[in-house]
Amino acid sequence: MIGRILRVSGPLVVAEGMKGAQMYEMVEVGEERLVGEINRMSGDLAYIQVYESTTGLRPGEPVYGTGSPLSIELGPGLLQSILDGIGRPLSAIKEAVKSPFIKRGVKVPTLPRDKKWGFEPVKELKPGDKVGPGDVLGYVQETPLIKHAIMVPPDVSGVLESLEPEGDYTVLDTIAVVRTPDGDKRELKLMQKWPVRKPRPVVEKFDPVLPLITGLRVLDTFFPMAKGGTGAIPGPFGSGKTVTLHSLAKWSDARVIIYIGCGERGNEMTEALQKYPKYKDPWTGRPLLERTVLIANTSNMPVAAREASIYTGVTIAEYYRDMGYDVLLVADSTSRWAEALREIAGRLEEMPAEEGFPSYLASRLAEFYSRAGRAKLPGRPERIGSVTIVGAVSPPGGDFTEPVTANTKRFIRVFWALDARLAYSRHYPAINWIISYSAYVDLVAKWWAENVDPRWKQYRDEAYKLLLHEDELKEIVRLVGTEGLSEKDKLVLEVARLLREGFLQQNAFDPVDAFATPQKQWKQLYAIMEFYHAAMKAVEEGVPVKYLREKLSLMLRELVMTRYKVKNDEVEKIDQLLQEILAKLDEAVQEYKKQVAVA
Repeated sequence: MIGRILRVSGPLVVAEGMKGAQMYEMVEVGEERLVGEINRMSGDLAYIQVYESTTGLRPGEPVYGTGSPLSIELGPGLLQSILDGIGRPLSAIKEAVKSPFIKRGVKVPTLPRDKKWGFEPVKELKPGDKVGPGDVLGYVQETPLIKHAIMVPPDVSGVLESLEPEGDYTVLDTIAVVRTPDGDKRELKLMQKWPVRKPRPVVEKFDPVLPLITGLRVLDTFFPMAKGGTGAIPGPFGSGKTVTLHSLAKWSDARVIIYIGCGERGNEMTEALQKYPKYKDPWTGRPLLERTVLIANTSNMPVAAREASIYTGVTIAEYYRDMGYDVLLVADSTSRWAEALREIAGRLEEMPAEEGFPSYLASRLAEFYSRAGRAKLPGRPERIGSVTIVGAVSPPGGDFTEPVTANTKRFIRVFWALDARLAYSRHYPAINWIISYSAYVDLVAKWWAENVDPRWKQYRDEAYKLLLHEDELKEIVRLVGTEGLSEKDKLVLEVARLLREGFLQQNAFDPVDAFATPQKQWKQLYAIMEFYHAAMKAVEEGVPVKYLREKLSLMLRELVMTRYKVKNDEVEKIDQLLQEILAKLDEAVQEYKKQVAVA
């Protein structure tokens, strides 16, 4: 089927003579066969979103239909690759055009065709066995960190006619033949294709009850993320979104990381591309890239491809989830993706909603975040996997009431709000604990109780209330100063300072402080709160906070410095320090009582 270009408006091309085309069909536009996708049909007119630069396209040039939706190749070779927004590997594009500059119309496959993979079939499977969607046919060791399951595609079921023996195969080699109930024979390969806008099927979704351990204390303890959860990191320019996202991707205990650089500046993506090959996976010591897929679609690349990059990334995430892995998808940033939606909607002359964004912005965000979740997956053996989605949001001027942030809050359950004032005062991560929240605290509390300490929820809630109380007291201090406060309130300010400096702050570039295990986090929180309980008893007995501060200042400083000085495998040192602080506190109370008695 061939149509003709009628007009060109930026990334939007209108073609006539497209009677047989379908919505979301992938087409090739112009003499150079640029990749595009139909996103509106009107009679025989097709409105095509082109994912490459349309400069130089002329009316009258041909449009070729492919008969299939925009799809991505899924199979071994995805990990360690750097893809553009529509799934083309940048290294293969560079080799094809013999230039570091991406040319239009380059056709390169997502997966390498010449590389052979060691395929190991499942021993229990024999010809004549019934197989269905999601059944594992065999395994490929894709990287030293990830064993890649070769699965029956979701749309195939029937009787296994043949299964190739153990050996080396390319992604195009047939490794199994299935006879479907209709009598057709389907050849299965190491790779399969899947439409990016269509969620992959699951059997049953579960509540996200396992925490995603990030090693960042403010996240894990105060605003935890669960595996299969959804979250957003909104913040103005310079507040530390990218560093926080890098820390998440580097330190979290997800098995596979999908990092989407969606419309951010080129230098930020360059930094990611330079650093990721050097990062070491903290759980195994292997290069982090061995469990990572990078999708680069920066602000100087075609704007329409930003929209596709989000769907490309989440489809790859679902594919690895189907193998039973916990996957973390990080999108930086969904604001730029929403701007691409606004650009296309404007070209389509659609009625704009708030701030020019299309009226369907909320439903598109809901579509994206709804693909997160922890689920039981189809096929044998039985598997449970998860996709966790964290999107950065870049509200202009840090205004959290703007449409992208406001609509995102409707579909996420963890809100990590970055604050420029905290960042400028060198408090990192600059997460504002007053307006941030997590709806997973109660769900993950059981895991903390069983694996770390049963008192975790009690102490976490008490510490959080202290921080909220400190915020209320700041208003009084601004008016009348600290002298107008009661001794108990003065103690609250002192302990809140310990929490801020010794717990909430974390240096992403310090080898000891960058990552804190759940055990170390608990010990640090426990030590601060036990000091608070003991000091509150002393205050109730009449000992002034100023006196306690003078006597214990050096030891409290040591408590703050456990961030840097105590390694994750030395948490017993925090217990020793706490015993010394409590002994010194008791001694100070006795001394004060003697002084009062003498006076």
